[in-house]
Amino acid sequence: MPVHTPVVALRSEPAATQRPASERIRQRLLQACQRHHANDNIADFIAEGELDELRAEVAGRLEDVLQALVIDTRHDHNSAGTAQRVARMFIDEVFAGRYRAAPEVATFPNVSRLDQLMTIGPLTVRSACSHHLCPIMGRVWIGVLPNADSELIGLSKYARICDWVMSRPQIQEEAVTMLADALEQRVKPDGLAIVIEADHFCMHWRGVKDAHALMRNTVMRGAFAHDAGLRSEFLGFVACDAA
Repeated sequence: MPVHTPVVALRSEPAATQRPASERIRQRLLQACQRHHANDNIADFIAEGELDELRAEVAGRLEDVLQALVIDTRHDHNSAGTAQRVARMFIDEVFAGRYRAAPEVATFPNVSRLDQLMTIGPLTVRSACSHHLCPIMGRVWIGVLPNADSELIGLSKYARICDWVMSRPQIQEEAVTMLADALEQRVKPDGLAIVIEADHFCMHWRGVKDAHALMRNTVMRGAFAHDAGLRSEFLGFVACDAA
């Protein structure tokens, strides 16, 4: 996962000369040489109040898209507020992991010196394909092999981190790696394993329209990459849940 360099000072421009929020945010990212792909978090580069501006800007541009699709939003009561609703959905929900800082995750020491396999899941995965912005829906399993120096986190915190990483336009193959990076930074285990299994609605709505295709991806790090027995134990739990 790219390192996000905090912005030291986010200054507002005078109202008379103010550029759109997206241009101001993009300029800060460019000045910091900060990558801002679809699945990157850019929260450090957004000033107070700019998310409100960004929602309004996105709504205006979505209204242009609806007009280009020849939808009469002025007289169609079903689509009159669609641009505003979709803008809120993108900024505050399905892509919120781009615009919000990482969730607060309280850790606690491994007092009992746990050194056996811990499994978490299945947790629900909700994301969107960055190719077509179609939903990705599925499940994730996490295996952790802690050590005496590991930081432990509560069950709900795994779900919060997963949601933060996945709530962005994603490619599943990259998302599983980003999730592994985020968890390793916080827990620092001897081993980490992740399995994601998801439906891609771009396969349901368009193209071949296959309603049954699933994609599965795994990441095996540390002890899971080297210990076949540990890896099999974790994958056995996953197989039982997935059956």
